[in-house]
Amino acid sequence: MAVNMKGKDLISIADLTLEEIYEIFDVAHSLKQKLYTNEPHRYLEGKTLGMIFTKRSTRTRVSFETGIYQLGGLGMYFGPNDLQLGKSESIADTARVLSRYLNGIMIRTFDHNDVVELAKYADIPVINGLTDLLHPCQVLTDLFTVLEKKRKLQGLKLAYIGDGNNMAHSLLNGCSKVGMNIAIASPSGYKPNKEIVANAKKFAAYMGSKVEILDDPVAAVKNADIVYTDVWASMGQEEEAEERRKKFAKFQVNPKLVKHAKEDYLFMHCLPAHRGEEVVDEVADSPNSVIFDEAENRLHVQKAIMALVM
Repeated sequence: MAVNMKGKDLISIADLTLEEIYEIFDVAHSLKQKLYTNEPHRYLEGKTLGMIFTKRSTRTRVSFETGIYQLGGLGMYFGPNDLQLGKSESIADTARVLSRYLNGIMIRTFDHNDVVELAKYADIPVINGLTDLLHPCQVLTDLFTVLEKKRKLQGLKLAYIGDGNNMAHSLLNGCSKVGMNIAIASPSGYKPNKEIVANAKKFAAYMGSKVEILDDPVAAVKNADIVYTDVWASMGQEEEAEERRKKFAKFQVNPKLVKHAKEDYLFMHCLPAHRGEEVVDEVADSPNSVIFDEAENRLHVQKAIMALVM
């Protein structure tokens, strides 16, 4: 392995070098081929991954648990009521204790600072499975999927339509790092975090790409190679769902909108999709849609991350 990532945390794509990102992609490609040809790849024989979930999950849990098993290790699931984490025991003490038992931790939770604190006090690698601020494993998977389909990343344009949420933030980090142009269209009051945008603009300037934060979905999608969306109300925002539906109505990804993208555009969504809200079936199930290839690739990319850091 060309780049040594052993022991490294994966909290944000912004913390990765370009070499590390492509190392993850190379290893993911190799592991995917090995799985498809039934070639054993038990690189983490005897190792244990602790998986902490305070948010329910389909793709994150199944892909990490299956992935660590295929790599020869064991995944231990801890639900919201299984650990003392931050309740009767501090995050720092939990991190120190788990470091004595486990070889890695994956955490999917609400508060990003909890992941930062866990990583600070743990002596083993911590992987961010999702927070309200960032979703790095998903976006590394998205970029890997684009690379598979388009054979390159640099110079392509990704249009993200919808809430300036954790997906928008990690797409800003990821696209700017690899030299992809990114245009984000969100309603007023739902724009992405200004600090993350400013950082992404710095990476983009270095790579010769562009970051645009727009109000108009049509302008964002114009000549896009990839059209991306996410749910309008994420987990924990259920009480805002009705209000968001009204404000996001003009931000639906539908046949009329995608006409402004390139003819061979890819449609992407991190899933789960609220069909009929942020995207309609005609787009989600179209020949341009790669949403299920993208979902499958969570397995291969996260196996690569675990193999490299653990």
